[in-house]
Amino acid sequence: MPITTGFNHVATLTSDMARTVAFYADAFEAVKVFEMEKRDDHPHMVILDLGGGAALNVFEVSPDDIIGERRRQGHRGAIDHYALAVESREVLDGVRERLVAAGADEVGEVQRLGDEWSLFFRDPDGMELEVCASAE
Repeated sequence: MPITTGFNHVATLTSDMARTVAFYADAFEAVKVFEMEKRDDHPHMVILDLGGGAALNVFEVSPDDIIGERRRQGHRGAIDHYALAVESREVLDGVRERLVAAGADEVGEVQRLGDEWSLFFRDPDGMELEVCASAE
């Protein structure tokens, strides 16, 4: 049995902190729990509580410092995407509507992938992400 209890946080980059924080608040009711202003040795950072003990650590950098092509699989770096979990298919359907209202790009249709319902979308920085719910 693993000694870990799951993920603590995922760190991501943005070129527009205000836009990214507003997007996650609107789409997922994420709550800002910490903010560190830019310093000589550290970029502007915000930690968003995503619920269930998971957080999104957002670092604001210049667009030129975001390496890779976020719209093509295999060109996004070592981690291709991450997925957020919700309780049910009904909540997932509601999240789809919230994503559209929050201005997410390329919001897909809910689909069944194995034992889960899955929904792909792109955040304001163009990164492909996923939201999942158990199909059981």
